[in-house]
Amino acid sequence: MSGNVQKNSNIELLLGDHKKAIRKLAWPMMVSMFLIMAYNLVDSIWVAGLGADALAAIGFINPLYMILIGLGNGIGAGANSMIARFIGADDYDGANNSALHSLVLTIIISIFGGALICFMLPMILEAMGAGSATGAALEYGYIVFGCMLVFIYSNVATAILRSEGDVKRAMYSMAITAILNIILDPIMIYVLNMGISGAGWASVISALISCVVLLYWLHFENKMYLDINFKNFKYNSGIFKGILGVAIPSTSENIIISILNMISNWLLVITAGTVAVATYTAAFRVILLANIPIMGLGTALITVSGAAFGARNYEKLKNAFIYTLKLGVMISTVMIAIVYIFAPQVSMLFAYNSSSALAPQISETLRIMIVFVYCMCLGSVASMMFQGVGRGSVALILTVIRALILESIFSILFALTFAWGAYGVYYGVVTGGMIGGLICVGCAMFYFRGLLKSSTTS
Repeated sequence: MSGNVQKNSNIELLLGDHKKAIRKLAWPMMVSMFLIMAYNLVDSIWVAGLGADALAAIGFINPLYMILIGLGNGIGAGANSMIARFIGADDYDGANNSALHSLVLTIIISIFGGALICFMLPMILEAMGAGSATGAALEYGYIVFGCMLVFIYSNVATAILRSEGDVKRAMYSMAITAILNIILDPIMIYVLNMGISGAGWASVISALISCVVLLYWLHFENKMYLDINFKNFKYNSGIFKGILGVAIPSTSENIIISILNMISNWLLVITAGTVAVATYTAAFRVILLANIPIMGLGTALITVSGAAFGARNYEKLKNAFIYTLKLGVMISTVMIAIVYIFAPQVSMLFAYNSSSALAPQISETLRIMIVFVYCMCLGSVASMMFQGVGRGSVALILTVIRALILESIFSILFALTFAWGAYGVYYGVVTGGMIGGLICVGCAMFYFRGLLKSSTTS
């Protein structure tokens, strides 16, 4: 097929007014991501009933799971950016071939990535100081990482749908995963008496069913703008490089954040014990839930900025970024206020049975760390804009500065040098994140100035 293919309404939206496109592309992502985070929260709530060690096990697996999700999101972001740029440049064949290349990468990385993490899991947990939670962490981790393909494929397939503006079906597929997992969790953990492994299998089964639906939509239904049929695959090393140019830095960002979480867990273990890890895990799940609207806006920005960059409309690119950032700060303020006010009630979700003593600590931790939503807003919106224009390496460098350097340094400084213990970790992450987020926004504005200057002189 060629670039004169009739553009559907999704493509027209993508290439039209940036404010309308951001709003319409973002809200289905917010709903679907809310459901996904809700089922992660449900995992923690149900697992909390098994005791502090089980909840801590989820906390030790979380950083590694973020790497898994990062692999899917990275390939998805690379595909989304590449496809959107080709659509903006009115190159249908390039957009279609990019989608096919991303699926080939999905299969390769799922096989080798899953095997590597499973092999290294015991050594990683030992290095993290999992202690008494190691057995439960291994039980849960082997299931999740052994079935990596279902998680990565679902992320990449939904990214392909989003790249052509089809966010509603992307939302439906993610909703299937979330709702099924919420239903299966209590059944498999308690009714079938599978314990923490039940939480793992509930996640895998839910994602597998979603994958079946996505396979039908992408490869058999023929209602997409793109034609995702492997008979159309034409090997192009440039496309692989283009996808990986965003995917590797994007995945590395998640690895860096995972390393930060490992450092935080290590600091909490040596200053306050595994109970502090359980507290931090529960609080951070809520913070991630509050950050969902920002991630929805940022994901929409990847698509809109990619199309604007492909069309060489740099003024639209800048305006889309500023509009997304303003919306993000406004929504963040509302979310922070809600969580701060209702922190005691939210903490009770994690405090029942043998975990009831954690409630006051979770509530206090939440009220300290909820401001981190602002940090995530500033950093994520800037990072996703750079991913959208294919500058994944810039996004990676900014994440290194924000998370690995600033947040780690301030956490170690406050927790150990100032001897603030667990509170030092909380305040360190927030302080480093805020400074890093402001640096990210400054770099984005500097980048726009360079683009606009070059376009006027050329």
